[in-house]
Amino acid sequence: MTTSDLTGTEMIVLLVLMAEARGLTNAEIKERGPELRATPSRKKLNELGLIESDTSARPHRHALSDRGWARCNELLGTQPPAGTTPQGKALFTVLAGLGRHLRSSDLRLADVFLPTEVPDATLQPSAPPVDDSAHLKPAVDIRIVEAYRSLAAKPGAWVSLRRLRPALGDVERDVLDDALRSLYTRPGITLIPEENQKSLTPEDRAAAVSIGGQNKHLIYVETV
Repeated sequence: MTTSDLTGTEMIVLLVLMAEARGLTNAEIKERGPELRATPSRKKLNELGLIESDTSARPHRHALSDRGWARCNELLGTQPPAGTTPQGKALFTVLAGLGRHLRSSDLRLADVFLPTEVPDATLQPSAPPVDDSAHLKPAVDIRIVEAYRSLAAKPGAWVSLRRLRPALGDVERDVLDDALRSLYTRPGITLIPEENQKSLTPEDRAAAVSIGGQNKHLIYVETV
């Protein structure tokens, strides 16, 4: 596996975004690793499609794209580039060990790295509903779980959102997306991106739900 298209700094920035699993400002990235300069590194990572930058407001936020998550997965077992410092070599050694564990356990990066921020709504009583769609939310949550169980090949299997959405075709897209985001914060329910980006079809990409600046393609519900 080659890393010649990325500098050591650029690879570390990707790993920082992977570990946080959410959008970070430039200052937050610098607190956790190397500074992400607008040029050439940020421009390069944007052009390669490895990060997505929201520059609509300040401070700008940057998050891994689906392709960025796939690249991080490739780095698990990659030889460090020439000139890597001893500390950098140690990091690549740790990544190789993590990669072996994920493969032997049939896990994905998104099973390990989760956003550190939990929406306040999960910790406080919900505000009174402001429209009819809010009354329907609990029912939609239940229907998502029921649809998952009807589609899962076996208990605890991953189900693609491409298959889940048609089973809930009468639910508006925004309402369904909000319900999926709500379920994502609950124990026993996980949504993750598809790491093998080459396997994604246009339908898979269209069915994804964005959570924390990351597109999720698969859902898992723990059996009780």
